[in-house]
Amino acid sequence: MNIRPFIKNDKEAVVSLWHCCGLVRSWNNPQLDIERKLAVNPEWFVVGEVNQEIVASAMFGYEGHRGWVNYLAVSTEHQRRGYAKQLMQFGEELLLKAGCPKLNLQVRETNAQALGFYEALGYKIDASVSLGKRLIPDE
Repeated sequence: MNIRPFIKNDKEAVVSLWHCCGLVRSWNNPQLDIERKLAVNPEWFVVGEVNQEIVASAMFGYEGHRGWVNYLAVSTEHQRRGYAKQLMQFGEELLLKAGCPKLNLQVRETNAQALGFYEALGYKIDASVSLGKRLIPDE
């Protein structure tokens, strides 16, 4: 799989990938999430290609304290080939080069497959509670 930065022409394929992987929720507008990411470290929004077809994506971020990954997705027909692991290794290296000491991520508690995947990569459940507040409602 070739990993490269997202470009605007990728938008339709990436949003479709996110829908197919069940990452989109009614309260998240994927179009707006993409536009927001393109305003902050756009080169850290990457896609994975196989035979010039987008089969994976990930958004990495770092605010100076912790790194984050969002929208890690691999198309169902390309899963279990090491592509998600490859994306995570890419992101971890990117964040290490930026001086990031720790990478955080959030997984829905009902997503046993994703939890198992991250545990296999060495991620552990932190003894903390994730809180959130919508600053812009219903986007």
